Amino acid sequence: MAQVIAQCKPLNQSGENVQSPLYIRGGQGMDAPPPDRKAGEKPRPMPVTRQQLFQTLTDLGIETETIDHPAVFTVAESDKVEIALPGAHTKNLFLKDDKGALFLVIANTETRVDLKALSKRLGAGRFSFGKPELLMETLCVTPGSVTAFATINDTGNRVKIIFDEALMAAPSVNCHPLENTATTNIARDDLLRFIRSTGHEPQVMVLTAS
Repeated sequence: MAQVIAQCKPLNQSGENVQSPLYIRGGQGMDAPPPDRKAGEKPRPMPVTRQQLFQTLTDLGIETETIDHPAVFTVAESDKVEIALPGAHTKNLFLKDDKGALFLVIANTETRVDLKALSKRLGAGRFSFGKPELLMETLCVTPGSVTAFATINDTGNRVKIIFDEALMAAPSVNCHPLENTATTNIARDDLLRFIRSTGHEPQVMVLTAS
């Protein structure tokens, strides 16, 4: 049974701009480098945690609602879980073209994505699915936890963000909060604002064949 575990609301009612010590965009500012880092090697930003994500949303003045549920790895598994949230549910495709460009496609679960047609619209090369190692390297999430929120970890802006036009017709959207054991509801316009705050400019496109 799904359970509401968090509501993320602005904390600036007093007008003060107070930042939590957990607010670390892209993991920057972490004091403790990995113990196995080689001497002279540039420290790699630590992945943002779920709670750090929520604090970032709060700092942006974005309200969300999150429900905890058993881990889900596919759309079919998600359909079997009771998630009492409004808005459209998403599926996420992490893609790489034959030129090496990376894309995160965020679609309505009902949309039949035509990768060949999308490639042509984007002027990209032939698409294949990005390997889990590349997914972890760029977005710092595992398969099953891919989400629009993972753009916060792409501090190098390596991944282009593509939204389904059909998904953008919904007033709110449901995404994993970097973990596939929960789902977060966020207003569509707030999600786009969050994406832009991470340094990415999302594109909204038709993802079907026509």
